[in-house]
Amino acid sequence: MLMCRDLALIASDYIDGELNTAGKLSVKMHLMMCGNCRSFIGNLRASTELLKAHTSGTVDEEFVRHVDERVAAALDAKERGDDQT
Repeated sequence: MLMCRDLALIASDYIDGELNTAGKLSVKMHLMMCGNCRSFIGNLRASTELLKAHTSGTVDEEFVRHVDERVAAALDAKERGDDQT
């Protein structure tokens, strides 16, 4: 079963429609059971649309990698009970 941490790693691919059928099904099953990840996907989708509307279309890969790492670390901390938010 897909874990929240795993979803964070593939969320962008899911939103961009780049997952295979099994990957999409796995994400949808997880989202049916996890309200936090539904919120995460919704926020990521909204952020992506906002960035697309207000950027030149070029992507800073280093920034994207940094954001992905921070999201994964936050999810890991939450699972350990270290959530400081």
